[in-house]
This record gives sequence, C-alpha cells and structure tokens, in this order.
Amino acid sequence: MGKFFRFPIFLRGIAMGAADVVPGVSGGTIAFITGIYEELILTIKGLDLGKLKLLQQEGFASFWKAINGTFLMSLLLGIGVSLISLAKLISYLLVHQPILLFAFFFGLIVASAIYIGKQITRWDWKHLVVLLICVAIGYGITLITPASGQTSFLYLFFSGAIAICAMILPGISGAFILLLLGQYNEIINAIKEFNFSTLVPVALGAIVGILSFSRVLSWLFNHYKTLTLAGLTGFVLGALNKVWPWKEVVETYMDRHGEVQPLIEKSISPIKFAEITGQSHQLPTAIILAIVGFITVFALEKLASK
Repeated sequence: MGKFFRFPIFLRGIAMGAADVVPGVSGGTIAFITGIYEELILTIKGLDLGKLKLLQQEGFASFWKAINGTFLMSLLLGIGVSLISLAKLISYLLVHQPILLFAFFFGLIVASAIYIGKQITRWDWKHLVVLLICVAIGYGITLITPASGQTSFLYLFFSGAIAICAMILPGISGAFILLLLGQYNEIINAIKEFNFSTLVPVALGAIVGILSFSRVLSWLFNHYKTLTLAGLTGFVLGALNKVWPWKEVVETYMDRHGEVQPLIEKSISPIKFAEITGQSHQLPTAIILAIVGFITVFALEKLASK
C-alpha cells in the first residue's frame, strides 16, 4: 500500500480541498504552508505525453515513479474526499448563515496575505510598487459585475481553467474566482448533486489550465519569486472587499431555476446592514469567527513546521 498511498499527503489533500471549496484561502496556500508546494508544481509540470511512451516502453512501475504517482494519487484522493464532504455544508451555510461564513473567510484571507508576505525577507521599492499595483487590481476585480446564467460548455470549461490556476497559486482562491465568474453556486450544487453535465467541462478546463499554468508559475517562482509573492499578497489584500460579510444588494437577476439572486452588491457597515435589511448584523459572532479563521492559517503553519 505504501507504494501507492501516503497518508500524510492524503491529509494535506483534505486540507487543500477544504480550502478550495470556500472563497477564502487557496489550496496553493495550504500546500505552501504544509511544505509540499514545490513538489506539487514540479510534479504537475512533469506531466506530459512523453510519460505515456515510458509506460509503453518500460512498464507501469517506471511510469508511476516518473509521474510521482503515489504523491499525486494520495493528494487527489484527499482533495476529492474534502470537496464532496464539504459541498453540502458550504451550500447550506451560504443560504442560512452567509454573514458568519464570510466572516470566517475574511479572517482566513487576512492571515493568508500576512503569511505570504512574511516569505519576503527583504522588501524594497520594487516589491512595494508591485504590492500596491496588485492591491488596486485585486480591488478593481471585486467591483466587476459577476457573470450570471452562463452554463454553456465553453464557459464552464473556461471557468474550470481559470479557477484551477488560482487554486494552485498561494494566496488566490479558486472559489473566489468562481464567485467572480458567477459559477460558484452552480459548481457547488453540481458537486453536491453529482451533476456531470456541469462537472465534466469544468474538470476538462481544470486539466488544461493546470498543465499549462504550472509551467508559467514554475518560471515565475524560479526567476522572480519574491516579486511574485509581493504581487500575490497585494492581490489578496485588494480582493478582501469581495468577502466582506455585510453587503447591500444593488441589483438582482433571475437564475435558471427561477430564483432571485444578487448580481451587484456593495460593502456596507454592520450597523447600516441592520438598518437596511432589518436583520441582525451578528457582529460579535462574526468577529469571533474571523479571529478563528485568522488563527487557523497560522495553526496550520505551526503544525506543518513540526
């Protein structure tokens, strides 16, 4: 069994899947914190058609070793278990406790940004410029009107490709990208209901996206690692606006199930939220959950260091 399965990697996969299913912290951040990030990128980068020739010429054992199969299978099993088990819970909380859920996400993102920024041991003007530019870009993206009602094969394929690229970046949440593309609820429901008409194009897009982007990412980290990390930190800080728990719905749309969904929202204060909606702002509980989310990231770092 040890030749085909590594339990510690499986546990890291569960943590990565849990991160990827929520628009708060990326699976790439978890891989970074738990010390498998470089192995993950190199393994993905090494997947090519030449490995299939190896399977024909030298057999399965050589092929399995060449693709780092035990690592990949253990990790993917953990991610899959986590995605399937958490999809129903996240879907429920998005409907019934959105403020508390996004407060937890907010804490996760702040801690992730700090953790990534800590990897840059020496800051200079170039790092600060990249940071500020990416803060502005990240914030600007949150103001984009999310796409709605797009369920064509090509759009789902595109969504999967873009989201998977974000998922392997330390700091950028793939689930957050799916929120911007208007596909987060669609894909969460598809996972929950095993809707393969949605999942297949997303999965195909993810495969193409990750095989292409891993090479770009490997090059950036090899040649401009600290500048890349500064950019990721800025992007994450700018994107915090998207997961601010208290929102005022400015415009809505009718989804394909005939249900009214928010299309454009703006961040407001908890007090104004209570005045506008007549609902409780849940501020004390939200603060506690944001702190829990913040602590979670650094707890994972401590566990990984041990």
